[in-house]
Amino acid sequence: FLMVATHEEKDSSIQRMIRLVQSADASKAKIVGMADRWATWVVVIALSAAALTFLVTHEIIRSVTILVVFCPCALVLATPTAIMAAIGNASKHGFLVKEGDALERLSKVARIAFDKTGTLTYGEPEVIGVRTFGETREENALSLALSAEVNSEHPLGKAIVKYARGRGIAEIKPESFTLLPGRGVEIVSDGNTVIAGNPELMSERGVAVPAEAGDDVRNALDRGATVIYLAKGDVLIALITLSDTLREDARESVGRIRESGVEPVLLTGDNEAAAATIASALGIEEYRAKCLPEDKLSYIVESEKAGKPVCMVGDGINDAPSLKSACVGIAMGGIGSDIAIEAADIALTGEKLDELPHLVRLSGRMMRTIRLNLTFSMTLNFLAIILAIGGTLNPVAGALVHNAGSVLVIMNSALLLGWKSRRQSRQ
Repeated sequence: FLMVATHEEKDSSIQRMIRLVQSADASKAKIVGMADRWATWVVVIALSAAALTFLVTHEIIRSVTILVVFCPCALVLATPTAIMAAIGNASKHGFLVKEGDALERLSKVARIAFDKTGTLTYGEPEVIGVRTFGETREENALSLALSAEVNSEHPLGKAIVKYARGRGIAEIKPESFTLLPGRGVEIVSDGNTVIAGNPELMSERGVAVPAEAGDDVRNALDRGATVIYLAKGDVLIALITLSDTLREDARESVGRIRESGVEPVLLTGDNEAAAATIASALGIEEYRAKCLPEDKLSYIVESEKAGKPVCMVGDGINDAPSLKSACVGIAMGGIGSDIAIEAADIALTGEKLDELPHLVRLSGRMMRTIRLNLTFSMTLNFLAIILAIGGTLNPVAGALVHNAGSVLVIMNSALLLGWKSRRQSRQ
């Protein structure tokens, strides 16, 4: 066994992904809480107002009342209580929120960019069509394909075996089996040589491909599908088309996201025709085809510079740099790679996308709750200080008003725990 190293470790794909993640992490700014900044000034204003009131009125009770009612407890509680309640709501809907400000950032995104394979699709190929030629019956072609692929470890071979067995096709035990790396498989059955694989294998074995078969192959490739050629001897007897099928909830989820005011975008490594077909099937207007990891990252950076923050949804190692660089990264935790989950701000613990629109709406609801809490607490504080300066409130009444404000803020935030979007409420 001879192994030759052709590149250094730093040039490997995994090291390239790690470097992109690290550079993306360094460029992401940290959000400073608005309430914390305000609370500092509230304390200064409270002390100043108490001192001035005492100097003007010479009544220590009024000054003490100001300090009691103007303590920024409700203001400080306004943001973290709403965030924690929203995180609790998200967890009940299958989301693990890893960053405290992730939902705040999600409420500001203008676009949600989706990876295709494993995110909008199941990530597993399935047989979507069988085309036979000559006098070959479909059942006979599938029987030969099953016999050829039953010992194969390739995902396409396993998909063919699963489809054939699901159709109740009988398996013929071959006399011999040969794996042809990078080409396909070969068996000998009843003295006949049967091969299943790609066009290169057909060309090597001198198998003639009919013109109508070429048209079928081109149409399949334009849809983003994969075609397995099946030949008996030097005669092509069937084409088996496989495709990574869309998730059942993908189109509805994308539509509901658009209803929320966020534009969905498709970023895929497929060719232009295949990307257009997938985007059309999902109702996505903007898409980018033939995307390498660097291309996805560039798109996110360009969108951020244009003032349109992006939320990236992906599952694989190649998505890690984009997940880290995006305003918010959401990883498909159920099937996603460890690196993708580590790079993301939020992980979807299951494999369904139907809860994603809820998360988008929840982030907006959380921010409205925070703004309401802040407005209420500030209004209550200033109203209470005016009453305290005028002598209407005493320290005991001021303490009750102060605590009542804190309780009301907490109760308002707690409503987020059971909040549901209008569509979910109707269901």
